[in-house]
Amino acid sequence: MAVAKERPLKVVADNRKARFNYEVGETLEAGLALTGSEVKSLRAGKATIAESYADARDGEIWLINATIPEYQQAGRDNHAPKRPRKLLLHKRQINKLIGAVERQGFTVVPLKLYFNPKGRAKIEIALARGKKLHDKRDTLKKRSWDRERGRLLRAKG
Repeated sequence: MAVAKERPLKVVADNRKARFNYEVGETLEAGLALTGSEVKSLRAGKATIAESYADARDGEIWLINATIPEYQQAGRDNHAPKRPRKLLLHKRQINKLIGAVERQGFTVVPLKLYFNPKGRAKIEIALARGKKLHDKRDTLKKRSWDRERGRLLRAKG
């Protein structure tokens, strides 16, 4: 009996600034509607989601401003690098996201773009609320104190 190998998640892009700029709430996993050349470019490990966000249009959620560079070998059948991409979610999830954005002032922010164990491109999105400047300062202060505390504990023993 053959043992199935478990593939780890291959992270293509990570939005590290999101946790600094936003208070991240509930997270969801969504699929992406991509063309073939976009998938090839993602498999090569090239994508940027740092300035991107998700927006609701006509009852669907779209990923805006995410950059997937052109795949060089695709030739004339290539894709536009910054085109809006449809996120594949259940209707209940879409309604929940739209309600949170419209009524409660949340933003839908992408956190991570990766390939799941089945080889499908997925994006982890989160409902987030923007931090104020003083909240960002508190985050920096806490992070530097944690780092300093770690150094002191290592030096002590």
